[in-house]
Amino acid sequence: MELGKNIYTLRKEKGFSQEQLAEKVNVTRQTISNWELGETSPNPEQLKLLSGALNKSIDELVGNDLTYILKEECDVNAKSIIRIYIALAFLCGTIAGIWSFSANRFRYSEMALIIIAGMIIGLCLAVVCHNILKYLKKQE
Repeated sequence: MELGKNIYTLRKEKGFSQEQLAEKVNVTRQTISNWELGETSPNPEQLKLLSGALNKSIDELVGNDLTYILKEECDVNAKSIIRIYIALAFLCGTIAGIWSFSANRFRYSEMALIIIAGMIIGLCLAVVCHNILKYLKKQE
C-alpha cells in the first residue's frame, strides 16, 4: 500500500517517532504502525491531521501525482497559445504584404518593413485577445 510507505518515509524525513506523530494526529502509536504496515488506513479527518503534521498534501500522502497531469495540461495550453500567436502574426503580415504589393508604389525594402510591421501588429492583437480571454475566464 503506497499510503503506508509514504507515511513511513515522510515520518522518517521529519525525524518523528511513531509516538511523536501519533500525538500530533491524536491517535495511538499502534495506529501509526498499522497505517505504515498497510493493515488499516486513516479516516478523512486523520488524513487532514497527517497532512498538516507531515507538511504534505493529502494527494501526495495517498500517492496521487497531480503535478504530472497539471504540467501536461499546461504544456498543451502553452503550445496552443504559441500557435495562435504565430498564426495571427503570419495572417497580419500576409495582409500587409498583399496590400503593399498591390499598392504598386513601394520598393521591396519598404514592403519588407510593412510586412514586419503587420506581423508585429498581429502579435499585439494576439496578446490583447489572450488577455481578454484570461480576464473573461477569471470572471466565470
